[in-house]
Amino acid sequence: MSQVSDRPETVERLFTYGSLQASDVQLDTFGRLIAGRDDTLPGFRLDDVDGIDGRSNPSSHTDRHRVLRHTGDAHDRVFGVVLPLSPEELEAADEYLLAGLRRASVTLASGLTAWVYVSA
Repeated sequence: MSQVSDRPETVERLFTYGSLQASDVQLDTFGRLIAGRDDTLPGFRLDDVDGIDGRSNPSSHTDRHRVLRHTGDAHDRVFGVVLPLSPEELEAADEYLLAGLRRASVTLASGLTAWVYVSA
């Protein structure tokens, strides 16, 4: 007989707009494939930045990377995917991403609250 926990499993939502959507990156970072759902982040845009750091896209042939910047303009929006992660997987995502980013809580177009990595 299996035991049932009285504690609900904590699910962290992470809005991704880049490489964390790729199956090989998910397997390397989380040890599993994660099905997400499409969503949109209003009031933000993607900008290119120079430099490479961390594990994010280490085989890239470019030193340019896309990062989110808050604009507050309702016409700006970023399309992406919301991944349901465990707290440990969210920490693994923290380690994967580029230095110079910070994790912020945002409200998506769907009304869901999720974490997202933005320019520091």
